[in-house]
Amino acid sequence: MIRTLKPYPAYENSGEPWLGPVPQGWELRRTKTLLRERSDKGHPDEPLLAATQTKGVVRKDEYENRTVLALKDLHLLKLVREGDFVISLRSFQGGIEYARHQGIISPAYTVLYPSDPETHGYLAWLFKSRPYIENLSLHVTGIRQGQTIDYERLGRSQLPMPPYEERDQIVRFLDHSDRRIRRYIAAKKKLVALLNEQKQAIIHRAVTRGLDPTVRLRPAGVEWLGEVPEHWVISRVKNEFKCLNSIRVPLSATERGAMTARAYDYYGASSVIDRVDNFLFDDELLLLAEDGANLVLRNLPLVVIARGKFWVNNHAHILKPRRGNLEFLAYLLESYRYDPWISGAAQPKLTKDRLMSVAMAVPKRAEQDRIVDWIAAETEPLSTGISQARHEAELLREWRVRLVADLVTGKLDVREAAVELPDEVEDPEPLDDPEALAEGDESGDEADLGTTAGEAEA
Repeated sequence: MIRTLKPYPAYENSGEPWLGPVPQGWELRRTKTLLRERSDKGHPDEPLLAATQTKGVVRKDEYENRTVLALKDLHLLKLVREGDFVISLRSFQGGIEYARHQGIISPAYTVLYPSDPETHGYLAWLFKSRPYIENLSLHVTGIRQGQTIDYERLGRSQLPMPPYEERDQIVRFLDHSDRRIRRYIAAKKKLVALLNEQKQAIIHRAVTRGLDPTVRLRPAGVEWLGEVPEHWVISRVKNEFKCLNSIRVPLSATERGAMTARAYDYYGASSVIDRVDNFLFDDELLLLAEDGANLVLRNLPLVVIARGKFWVNNHAHILKPRRGNLEFLAYLLESYRYDPWISGAAQPKLTKDRLMSVAMAVPKRAEQDRIVDWIAAETEPLSTGISQARHEAELLREWRVRLVADLVTGKLDVREAAVELPDEVEDPEPLDDPEALAEGDESGDEADLGTTAGEAEA
């Protein structure tokens, strides 16, 4: 059905660079005539909200990521009603967010609601489309970290507005297509999880029992290690690694500038991330998360192999093998549960001293090399399947982005196709978040979460 969509019969120039030509019969309306600003304060008992780029505006206590709560001056926070739109004047790369709950949010946000409720569904799709996000960038003032959106100027910009029945058809078609795409992506996510589980089982067996199923086992003498091959040595992390935490070198101003330009990869507590910090290394090392919550939940990689020149922040332990195979030792540390060594309640972490005391059962270097080679060959089909599923999911996301852009700006005509759509049937279970297949968390989704209302007002 989607492949049969064609452009409208006739177009006219919109006069808006980000929008281009629009179908004849569509109106162009100034933003300020379609939206009204809500600046209602004095509701301290309402739940706190968080603005995210993948889930919209949701209750903070339901948000998956850990955030800093601003509990002072709640009466100064803005009221958001369900269905409102929220725009951060400092973090707008994801467009204007849709509020799924009523609550209160930082006064650093602008809260908007449609003057005509009938435009709500169409505007919700338009505000998250790529062309409209590009439009937001045209109304930015300031430089770099000081950039904000000039809402007064944005309010004068024009938005496309199809006739009422056509708006309904666009929304219906996009809702239908989005549900199908999310189902496909959820299926890819489940496939990736299954293949990863199989891969990890193969790796775990190899690095804790070796490759010979007939080898005799013996008690390790360490309860949590259980039985190990009788010829393996019981050691500790401190015997197998040098810890380089203490030799972090602060960056010069020049190096900080290079970091901002992403001249090298930057490693955080669990993976490659995109944030400026303090230390530069040039080596082949293992990085292990200090974050106790991550170590317990295991929701992100715990051990990362870093090669060459890279930056690393102070929330990752830096380990250099003394003699062993880097990949084998990484597999081994990744297979452990670190719960017994994590300390702290408010901010649980795995300290250097506790990490270095962890027991390990290790074979000689030659056997480590054979195990790594075997794992590579045995898991290659699984790794290929995982990469393919991730790639297919990414293609689906990109296709959805293009579809939304083409429909809300009138580049494709869905009027006939929308009439032929079947009635929607509720899913038997909630659909997975389509972004959840991506690596890592939703970093950068929130703005002003650590800002108190009083500070934001200043």
